[in-house]
Amino acid sequence: MKKYLFAFVLLLCSACGNEKDMFQGYVEGEYLYLSSSRSGRLEKLHVEKGEQIQKNTLIFELENASEKHALMQAKGEMQSALAQLNDMKVGKRPEEIAMATAMLNQARAEAKNANVLLKRNEELAAKGAISKQDLDTLRAHAKASNEKVSELQHQVEVYRLPHREQQIESQNAHYEAAKAIVAQREWDLAQKQLFSPSDGLVYDTLYNEGEWVQAGSPVVWLLLQDEIKVRFYIPEELFSTVQYGQNVFVHVDGGIDGTGKEYSATINYIAPHAEYTPPVIYSNETRSKLVYMVEAVPQELLVRKLLHAGQPVSVSLSE
Repeated sequence: MKKYLFAFVLLLCSACGNEKDMFQGYVEGEYLYLSSSRSGRLEKLHVEKGEQIQKNTLIFELENASEKHALMQAKGEMQSALAQLNDMKVGKRPEEIAMATAMLNQARAEAKNANVLLKRNEELAAKGAISKQDLDTLRAHAKASNEKVSELQHQVEVYRLPHREQQIESQNAHYEAAKAIVAQREWDLAQKQLFSPSDGLVYDTLYNEGEWVQAGSPVVWLLLQDEIKVRFYIPEELFSTVQYGQNVFVHVDGGIDGTGKEYSATINYIAPHAEYTPPVIYSNETRSKLVYMVEAVPQELLVRKLLHAGQPVSVSLSE
């Protein structure tokens, strides 16, 4: 949001005895009202009234404990979702596969012993050395051992496979949602800090540390360094002599560097409609005259930095 600075006293006149027309004007500036989109207690104000600051300077911080906690929680959920997704893509962990493989090897050894014992007892049963009931028990044990080997072998093979594609897609969607929540929490936290978007002058600070700041309420007024311009008025009869992009010459009493020199400026705005001389001018000769407002930007950045909003100047249309 921008707002023009207060109007300085304007005097519109033609120079008496000079070879060129001179118009009285003043230096004008524009503000940025720096605020946060979040409410909170003002924890730290990093700038002071009247301080010149550069772009990306930290201006103020609001309390952010709850935002930090929410961000930490969101990051934990995102990391958990990512870990599960990676597990699904590569199958079981190596430790789980190793344990299942050890159980398979043990089952194979037991099945081998059961089969050897069954074969030996089948030979004995043929000679009538053992009963049919004992032989049936040995056969059932050998069968169960072989089936256990098959089951564990299948389990190891499954452990080495990734999850089904549908499960992976579902988990990936869960991970992307967790990422979006982290991004939102990071944005929420960032809103509790405000950095200067431009070089400028801290014109005023509106809150003290410890005070509660409503969302959208300006905390600092920043006078933009690059938006300094000169505003002056020309009489109606000279309106046709000025045009957009025309050079004019700004005269500062004593000069901004003490030399009394004049500085070039470029007209960047001409009011499309005439107005009466501002009421602060009470001269009977001038108060009813129609004038046009004109704005010009000093061409040199250094000049814009050294001029002060509200400073009176004189402007001529020619050298």
